[in-house]
Amino acid sequence: MANAVVTLKVMPTSPEVNMEELEVKVKEKIAVFAGEGDTKIEEVPIAFGLKALNIIFVMDESKGSPDPLAEKIQNLDAVNSAEITDVRSAIG
Repeated sequence: MANAVVTLKVMPTSPEVNMEELEVKVKEKIAVFAGEGDTKIEEVPIAFGLKALNIIFVMDESKGSPDPLAEKIQNLDAVNSAEITDVRSAIG
């Protein structure tokens, strides 16, 4: 099977959320779902001090849809929303 490159956008509940702690929690959920692999995380400014996490990670396509992962992340205390914004097949 091939790999998929997935982009996940995580919005915190407020600008006061500790983004480093949130990043650790999200990375743990990704590792459980997709295994240890390449992950890139960026903080993206939204407005009025609010920042989102844009997370790009690689997973095996045989695991199916990454939507259940987004649902688990959305259930974290400091998360307002989590959505899969892009899924691409990796070549090579």
